Amino acid sequence: MQISMQNAEGLNGPQIEEFLKGSEGIGFSGESRAGTYKWVEQLLVAQEYGVQSRKLRGMIRKYASRITGLSLPQMTRLIRSYRQTGAVELKPSRRRRFPGKYTDRDIALLAKVDGAHERLSGPATLHILKREHARYGKAEYARLAGISVSHIYNLRGSLKYRRQATVFEPTRPSVIHIGERRRPQPNGRPGFLRLDTVHQGDWESEKGVYHINAVDAVTQHEAVGCVPRINAETLKPILEAIFHQFPFPILGAHFDNGSEYINYTIDEMLKALMVEFTKSRACRSQDNALVEGKNGAIIRKLIGYGHIPAKHAEQLQKFYTAYLNPYLNFHRPCGFATISLDARGRRHTKYKPEDYATPWQKLKSLPGAAGYLKPGISMESLDRIETAMSDTEFARKMGAAKAKMLRACKIESPCPPRIL
Repeated sequence: MQISMQNAEGLNGPQIEEFLKGSEGIGFSGESRAGTYKWVEQLLVAQEYGVQSRKLRGMIRKYASRITGLSLPQMTRLIRSYRQTGAVELKPSRRRRFPGKYTDRDIALLAKVDGAHERLSGPATLHILKREHARYGKAEYARLAGISVSHIYNLRGSLKYRRQATVFEPTRPSVIHIGERRRPQPNGRPGFLRLDTVHQGDWESEKGVYHINAVDAVTQHEAVGCVPRINAETLKPILEAIFHQFPFPILGAHFDNGSEYINYTIDEMLKALMVEFTKSRACRSQDNALVEGKNGAIIRKLIGYGHIPAKHAEQLQKFYTAYLNPYLNFHRPCGFATISLDARGRRHTKYKPEDYATPWQKLKSLPGAAGYLKPGISMESLDRIETAMSDTEFARKMGAAKAKMLRACKIESPCPPRIL
């Protein structure tokens, strides 16, 4: 059974002894820890604990332990405190608490940046936060600009932050002898592109659009295009349009083994442009890993996996040219690997936070960068494009344009979206 503590401290010595003999199964229901400590103090005062005999002190200690439910060692510590200070009080917590550096506004601002950029990796997000403060002079990013990559993930996992089907066709290898089967050798010079096709799926025998993704091997400068059909006749004009969007001349184009690329029409076009034509090994998607990774991190993440009818290819192409490609090249950071060799000669690849940069930043960092640009394009003109809007402002503008474009297409997704 349970009893209350009311007046329990007023028992005399024989009553306490009798209670201890018959109190098995009796428990105490206290209101709080502070209330328990206060009762212990009252008991010790009422029993004049300090002047009692050793035997009676032991009975009082055991009695207090039985009533409160505290262990005998804990009760001994409370009694020691009473004898030293004359009171039994709660001690303040000694747990080390670090002062909070990032406010609710900082967490909300991080959530807005992640929403605009669709949650990039920690190092890429840190690069954007630094640019918002240093490059674009936005004072509200002052604290976030000094955050560590690991703490970005800590804030993303906090409660305050959280309160804020498709058919794929495998690439068909080609048996015609067009293009050289080898990896390109940029040797640090921009202009060597990796290209691949992403199909948006078929739905009830209706073909979906095809995305053409081109990424420079050195700077990761990227241009995405869209066509309703995948054949040499539709690819030739879109490749010319994609090549035109790069600020430097195209020196090489590397494809997989799809017959849409490995044909005489594309071969003649590249020869006319004096572009080196290389291709990957059959059934080796890792040979074109750079653009394959961009397919998932860019196209699938931003556009999704839902079916988009081929008739909407022109609308997507306009969106890519006006919004997505400028965002990718001037406002979205990319990771650039640092490769080292250990004592055994094995290669180790690391993506250091300080090595993240936008493709335009990477291009500017190359020695003699101005010499790589096309005639009529200057470093100053590209700088003006970058500084016209901050990274997050342009990301929001791009996101709004994407939503408007998708609503105009009235896209229905037969399969749930996948999260990358």
